[in-house]
Amino acid sequence: MKKSEQIEILSLWGHALGALIEANGSSQAGEESPLSILIRHAHAKNAWFTPDNILRSMKAHVKWLEKENLQKWMSKYERSSPIEKQKNIGIIMAGNIPAVGFHDLLSVLASGHKAIIKCSSDDEVLIPFYIEVLKNISAEMASRCSIQPRFTDIDAVIATGNNNSSRYFDYYFGKYPHIIRKNRNSIAIFSGEESENNFIHLGNDLFSYFGLGCRNVSKLYVPKNYNFNFFFEAIERYNELMNHNKYMNNYDYHRALYLLNDESFLTNNFLILREASSIATPVSILHYEYYENESSLQKTLNEQSESIQCIVGKNHLAFGSSQCPGIDDYADGVDTMAFLLSL
Repeated sequence: MKKSEQIEILSLWGHALGALIEANGSSQAGEESPLSILIRHAHAKNAWFTPDNILRSMKAHVKWLEKENLQKWMSKYERSSPIEKQKNIGIIMAGNIPAVGFHDLLSVLASGHKAIIKCSSDDEVLIPFYIEVLKNISAEMASRCSIQPRFTDIDAVIATGNNNSSRYFDYYFGKYPHIIRKNRNSIAIFSGEESENNFIHLGNDLFSYFGLGCRNVSKLYVPKNYNFNFFFEAIERYNELMNHNKYMNNYDYHRALYLLNDESFLTNNFLILREASSIATPVSILHYEYYENESSLQKTLNEQSESIQCIVGKNHLAFGSSQCPGIDDYADGVDTMAFLLSL
């Protein structure tokens, strides 16, 4: 299949997903659209997958599948004709946010290879649904997607997990060409000159998908003696998180733990702000660390570079944009398409 044909099919896939989202939004009270049934099913399987978060993720995928974005993305790679030999690419998908493995699937299909998919037990509904939608557009492209409980015949692997699971991935799949992703988190840098609007937008970086994504900000770097009152006032508008049982169970547990251990922390009753050097945090916890000056901060960031996915702040990503990646924003900075086309 030529690149132009692939782009056409992929853009039609985006149109079909977009139409389902639109139909879901316009359905009459008391009626359930096909997408609303899917969302209810996915949410029942995983309480973190709220309807708003599922739709947020789907809309991002529809954006990637716009023809102009696909053309710009795929034009970066020198390939006008089909690949010489189609390979079976094993994809081990994470389940931290809805359909988070879609970019890997899209990359495999765009490269012309076959996707052998191992869905996360936390996300067994959405990716199969995406593939069913694709079947109605191109049976040939959809036939290159296979969901399997285990891999038996693969040529390369793309696996996403945590630092612990990555060791198992290395052990089992190290002999194959591979991309193996470990834990990463994102940070924000405060200069002390942030506006209320900056903090309001930062709330999206903190709380979208309940902070479960690697692109969610989990740590702040702030100037010495920074006062967090203004920050807490601005993010108060996100207090609807208090209505989510799993989120608040995490909050209550860690608050009780810190109190029992006599650890100091700041809180607004739905977010705990705690001074700590580590970047990774549990749900409902945000770490912070003071810095002396820009040079000392840069040294710290260089030391932590393997743990950082994104940086939000002045001269970096805009506040509120960390969970709005483009189609060419690759996880861990590893170019998935270049890897696939090199096989």
